Amino acid sequence: MSKRHASKYKINRRLGVNLWGRAKSPVNIREYGPGQHGQRRAKKPSDYGLQLMAKQKLKGYYGNITEKQFRRYFAEASKRKGDTSENLIGILERRLDAVVYRMKFVPTVFASRQFVNHGHVMVNGQKVNIPSYRVREGDVVEVREKSRQMGLVLDAMESPERDVPEYMSVDYKKMRGTFVATPKLADVPYPVQMEPNLVIEYYSR
Repeated sequence: MSKRHASKYKINRRLGVNLWGRAKSPVNIREYGPGQHGQRRAKKPSDYGLQLMAKQKLKGYYGNITEKQFRRYFAEASKRKGDTSENLIGILERRLDAVVYRMKFVPTVFASRQFVNHGHVMVNGQKVNIPSYRVREGDVVEVREKSRQMGLVLDAMESPERDVPEYMSVDYKKMRGTFVATPKLADVPYPVQMEPNLVIEYYSR
């Protein structure tokens, strides 16, 4: 288990938001930050502070993405035609671990990374164990047959916490889904407000 995985709820408290919209988030009970200084009165953040917070929220939401990897996604998004912030969201949502999470085959983004790593997922009939693998429009993602009765898979599918977004379709009888289209920011069901425009400003300093 990674250090980041073990401290995911501390991430929520530090950012002051229920980042994944989960009922067990400690933010639902304690809105102040973690640690002995967590209850100090918060100062008004600077522009840099707002940009940093926006970056931490977006990067943190997708689990174990490293700073180096996230910066690489920004560089790729900035080179593409169109709005850089929308491009960045599209890149993040095409990650295989994000797609598996969106399709509700697993309960959390952290579980999704581990689920893919352990070889439980197939893309277009081929096993893929790389969480950062980039899914394309029309790709079919499915849970391998031997993994379909795992407890976390069954629990995730029955969970009322999340809905499958419109840019993908899922057949739970076959435990298979199709990535229909690359989403825009407005299409993504983030539980909290994401501000990718501030993330772009942060990296463009």
